[in-house]
Amino acid sequence: MNQTEIGKFIAGCRKEKGLTQAQLAEKLNITDRAVSKWETGKCMPDSSIMLELCHILDVTVNELLSGERIEMNQNHYEEKANENLIELQRKDENHMNRNAIIAVLYTIAMVIGIMVCCVCDIAISGTLTWSLIVLSSVLAAWIVSFPVILLGKKGVLIAMIAMSILIVPFMYLLSILLKVKEVFRIGAVMSMISLVFLWIIYVIYRRLKERKLLATGLTFLFAIPFTFLINSVLSKMIGGPVMDVWDILSVFILFVLAAAFLIGDYAKKKGYIR
Repeated sequence: MNQTEIGKFIAGCRKEKGLTQAQLAEKLNITDRAVSKWETGKCMPDSSIMLELCHILDVTVNELLSGERIEMNQNHYEEKANENLIELQRKDENHMNRNAIIAVLYTIAMVIGIMVCCVCDIAISGTLTWSLIVLSSVLAAWIVSFPVILLGKKGVLIAMIAMSILIVPFMYLLSILLKVKEVFRIGAVMSMISLVFLWIIYVIYRRLKERKLLATGLTFLFAIPFTFLINSVLSKMIGGPVMDVWDILSVFILFVLAAAFLIGDYAKKKGYIR
């Protein structure tokens, strides 16, 4: 499977259909920069849009992955299909092996860190005290981050689910270890609001995976009402003003960033910038 050949094949099929890169990108709801990267062999089309791309170009997935038209000879066709399948499997295996090594090293580093903290705590206090806070925090962080390290983008959903399940019990455990009830009372509420925000962002990036500028702009835009919401809730729970000068400045910066990314996405989609 040669990405350069596949890119040339996509470019040739696109031209046969009389489409520009911008027109093909518009049909697929992506940027023309993504199409350009395919055609120069820098990357492959995402699997989520590969079928639609094949339909537009009037080719089969097997032909796309082969980077050439395949004669409808049964033996030759099956041979090419098997070659493409083996190549995809080999790439997935290499990727998984690399991620598995990184995940193991990451886990070992965390275990060593926990052991050092526990040894220091016992040496100073004669028992486990503050190290229990470190232990619970590191363990929670490991559970949430491990799927992403091992599976990459595929592990983000697992990480989000794990975080949604663990965050409230973790805040309760933290309040017990710190012996401060307000940690759970305030932390649990803030955590739930933050989780809602994170799930919204997750959905945005999933829907707009080929338009990262737009997704980032919407992220900053959604952060503005959540800033007001968090400040309002905190104001009712601990007192104080809903918004101060720094909060207003933060909202202004978020608005400027959102506008910049949204304008950038529009300009890229129209072909004004690449």
